[in-house]
Amino acid sequence: MIKNEKIKASEVHVTGLQGEDLGVMATKEALALAKKLKVDLVCTSLMSSPPPCKLIGAGTAKQEILHEKQQARKQAQGPKVKELRLTANIEDHDLDTKRSQAERMLKSGDAVLLVVKITGKEGARAKELLEGLVKELSAFGKKHTGIQLSGKQAAVQLDPL
Repeated sequence: MIKNEKIKASEVHVTGLQGEDLGVMATKEALALAKKLKVDLVCTSLMSSPPPCKLIGAGTAKQEILHEKQQARKQAQGPKVKELRLTANIEDHDLDTKRSQAERMLKSGDAVLLVVKITGKEGARAKELLEGLVKELSAFGKKHTGIQLSGKQAAVQLDPL
């Protein structure tokens, strides 16, 4: 984002504070208007001629730049993997709660790792439980890995759609 005196174009297409179209004007004239209103003139794109610029309050421009940087950083990181732990003999209400938590995480763009703690001979029940959850959450996420049974736990990862 280019602000104020750093705009090198001779003419700019200006948009006002409330989004009203002020038309094409000389850059010096637009800067004078911005100074008069005590705001910044911000160029939104250099790809067109004349470049579109808008009048923005000084604090708002900084916040917009900060917000854009945060969004770029968030997308560069990729999805986080969040873990939900369950037991093989979980109550129905608790299972509903875990399902809604997983659904919310998948909707927000995070991957979910469902882990069922196994004690004794609960392996088959744990696998059944995970298969049911995967089927119910298929509208929000797809399996990244198959159901993995290993020693004291069973796990499956769901990635958001």
